[in-house]
Amino acid sequence: MADADLDFALGLADLADSISLARFRSADLHVETKPDLTPVTDADRTVERALRELIGAERPGEGVLGEEEGDDGTVVRWVIDPIDGTRNFSRGLPVWATLIALEREGALEAAVVSAPALGRRWWAARGAGAFADGAAIRVSSVAGLADASVSCSLGSDLARVESRVWHARGLGDFWQHVLVAEGALDAAVDVQLEAWDSAAVKLVVLEAGGRAGVAAGGQFVTSNGLLQDGVLALLGDG
Repeated sequence: MADADLDFALGLADLADSISLARFRSADLHVETKPDLTPVTDADRTVERALRELIGAERPGEGVLGEEEGDDGTVVRWVIDPIDGTRNFSRGLPVWATLIALEREGALEAAVVSAPALGRRWWAARGAGAFADGAAIRVSSVAGLADASVSCSLGSDLARVESRVWHARGLGDFWQHVLVAEGALDAAVDVQLEAWDSAAVKLVVLEAGGRAGVAAGGQFVTSNGLLQDGVLALLGDG
């Protein structure tokens, strides 16, 4: 992984932030419902289009897998969710982010999670650690479920987990996974995710010393590593 990859990813995030933040809480924001019944805004589409154009201009031969415009089918590709947390974005809630990851021959090389309305950004490069706003981050050292703080996106998972851990809440989206990377949460249980939802947060968590995987029911799970097997087993009960 070249430093140039992460530098370019950070530049993509700067461009995304300049577009999305200008549209956040805009009175003329246009929101549609996609065939899968999830919302999409004009900001989602504009951000992805702008990032694709910059990648095409600066990184010829590298493609994009994006939520709004699909997969270019290249071996080296940028995996992009232009706005993760579109429902929050469309309602004026500040918990949303652009997710950007570079995948080369199936391996994640660099990642940026940029949440401009929160004034926060996380990034990682393979073998080089994870960072939040320039400071190195590390997962927690909590080793037992009874002492763990866990977030779950689905109410059914939250109900299953809550009585077995110290603290459980439903934070959702990218937010819960970067909090795992920072050590503020010990594990996070999400819904079944597409690559654009999971790639960037996965690398950030891994480079912070954690683990990421998929439960038997399809849920995407990140943790400090010490709790991963326990959380997966808990989700498999009943």
